[in-house]
Amino acid sequence: MKLNGTLFFVVSSLLLLLHACVERNISIVQKGDWTLKSAFEGVGRNAAAAFVIGDLAYVGTGSDNSRQPLSDFWRYDPSTNTWSQWANFPAKARSEAVTFSVGTKGYLGAGVDQTTGTLLKDFYQYDPVTNAWKRVADFGGSARRSAVAFSVGSSGFVCTGNDGREQRDMWQYNTDTDTWTRKADFGGSARVGAATFVINNRGYVGTGATNSVNQTDLWAYDPANDSWTKRQDFSSAALTNSSRVYGVGFAIDGIGYLATGAGATDVWAYDPVGDFWVDKAAFDGTSRSQAVGFAIGSKGYITTGVNGSTSFSDLWAFDPGL
Repeated sequence: MKLNGTLFFVVSSLLLLLHACVERNISIVQKGDWTLKSAFEGVGRNAAAAFVIGDLAYVGTGSDNSRQPLSDFWRYDPSTNTWSQWANFPAKARSEAVTFSVGTKGYLGAGVDQTTGTLLKDFYQYDPVTNAWKRVADFGGSARRSAVAFSVGSSGFVCTGNDGREQRDMWQYNTDTDTWTRKADFGGSARVGAATFVINNRGYVGTGATNSVNQTDLWAYDPANDSWTKRQDFSSAALTNSSRVYGVGFAIDGIGYLATGAGATDVWAYDPVGDFWVDKAAFDGTSRSQAVGFAIGSKGYITTGVNGSTSFSDLWAFDPGL
């Protein structure tokens, strides 16, 4: 009787474990699909900026085909598949800025004025209720372009980028006190053009380029203990394009996604529990770099970007098929 009870316990435990594994595999085994949506209504551009507040995305700044910096901002509503123009960014037009959102506010700063090459560090907060921007404390690090940013809780984080040379410093912006604090440096090498996503209150940063050499590493940042942990590289014999720069990242239902980047259309999903990458349906648009990516609900979105001398305004939605 005792043996039967023990056997029942072991079998039950194995079944539960198998069920958990199957559930986990189901969440990433589907290839997913891409759907063309209403095009971004501003001019085609690259190195734009985007943030999400609630179920709405805001996209703006960047530079056009003639390298003129832009300051217009547009809102995308996926429920109606429509764009509407909102308040222009109030400061110097720029590209290669960073953005993040905290609560009901969006934040944008740093970047470069392409007409003069001037690097910037001013920062602004956007309130969609009043449709107005206001200046907040300047970025705590040096003026720079091509950094990455993400938010966890009530804080925004900015790291890497180029201020005349590539950097790996990390800064935290406290939205409650309007202050910047230096945090632990990014765990990898200094770089530009990295990609980022957030899963379970951890920021993931990887790929990009160091001294024009594309990188494949991925690092997870835990704000609770201000530490970086090396994760599985975006690199293996199975990957068709294992290194890239100026790709986009977003997260859906606990899975991170990396897409586009110079010369790339392949899309990869990252499972933080198993610490591995799985290929997904390739991006259906033209390959591009310096696009913007974001997630709303159960879908990811990619718009704008550049390939050679052509800047884009098409918008694509990705359904991972979870």
